[in-house]
Amino acid sequence: MNTVTILTGTRFGAVEFVELDVLTIHEGLIGFPTLTQFLLLAHGEQSPFQWLQSVDEPGIAFLVVDPVSFVPDYAPEIDDVQAEALALSESTPRLLRTTARLIGQPVEELSLNLAAPIVLNLEQRIGKQVVLDNEAYNIRHRVTLNSNAECEARAA
Repeated sequence: MNTVTILTGTRFGAVEFVELDVLTIHEGLIGFPTLTQFLLLAHGEQSPFQWLQSVDEPGIAFLVVDPVSFVPDYAPEIDDVQAEALALSESTPRLLRTTARLIGQPVEELSLNLAAPIVLNLEQRIGKQVVLDNEAYNIRHRVTLNSNAECEARAA
């Protein structure tokens, strides 16, 4: 039986979770090496955004997104060493996320960190922020949203 834990944070209030919900990123994220336990929370039902909520520090959550939603040709190559560290095989269920920053008021653009995606092995509930050796991807990839309606739909 899984024990329900309640995480009380500033952004989402009380969030109930069980141990199986926790994603472990052993090395933390860039700039946050001591934060290793996370929950992936939906931003909204129809939103492409999610929150990578720290369990270690409930006041910290990172806005993340499936980068292919905004950059359809994004196809980072994860080298064999990184894949092995994440116990990834061709058939392993996984998620690819990038950190995102909303720009403008109202929101008109996004900035995506395409140079360091977060790769999650859903089977083993482990992940890693992988720094790519590919100059085609940068840490502040700007995506212009076409209309206020699109911004609201995507940010909702």
